[in-house]
Amino acid sequence: MPVVKIYKYPHVMLRETCQPVAEVTDATRAMATDLVDTMYSCPGAVGLSAPQIGYPWRIVAIDVNAKEGASNPELRQLRVMINPEIVSASRNKLVREGCLSFPEYLVNIKRATKVTVKYLTPQGNDEEAAVTHLEAIAVQHEIDHLDGVLMIDRVNSLKTDLIRRIANQ
Repeated sequence: MPVVKIYKYPHVMLRETCQPVAEVTDATRAMATDLVDTMYSCPGAVGLSAPQIGYPWRIVAIDVNAKEGASNPELRQLRVMINPEIVSASRNKLVREGCLSFPEYLVNIKRATKVTVKYLTPQGNDEEAAVTHLEAIAVQHEIDHLDGVLMIDRVNSLKTDLIRRIANQ
């Protein structure tokens, strides 16, 4: 499937609240494949959400091993989550994260370092997973996108918590 354009802030689609997927269909799976292919085309990416590529559906792709998995599918730790919902979370910790829709910036924000998330797979199966560390942070970040919430909405201070990336990182 094709690699598609990722919307950058302030595109209006990034503020949309996405609709749940009522039924997993071939069209759903095709869009999920576009999402995955686009994520793997971006060096350093560990997640991508449907609204970032123009779909108002509650679908995310996450692979914390995407750097290695992009060139070697055997190393992938890919999760495609349809209608993801966090059912439990640990206490929050200050973390630094980035976003493909804000390629020039990183932010310091508070995220749970362990979450349990339930979702549908592209095959339509119910799944529940307890994820930790970077994967937990990515799950929360991508679910925020599905709700029209951006990382800049979660910072305490744009002056101290918004960090400009250095070129060639």
